[in-house]
Amino acid sequence: MMRRGWQKSSYSSGDPNTSCLEATRTPEGCLRFRESEDPGTVLVTTPARWAALLRAAGSGATH
Repeated sequence: MMRRGWQKSSYSSGDPNTSCLEATRTPEGCLRFRESEDPGTVLVTTPARWAALLRAAGSGATH
């Protein structure tokens, strides 16, 4: 099974002294996110929940 590596945004400066959000997808289709300065802490979610979070953040809604 092929493992996908962590990806950074193309907008990331590449400066090793700045933090960046990194993302990858699990073989099961879940999304994984981590902070480049703290790679041991990983947030795992589904694509549907991630999309709902982005919609809520974009609309200014709070829950």
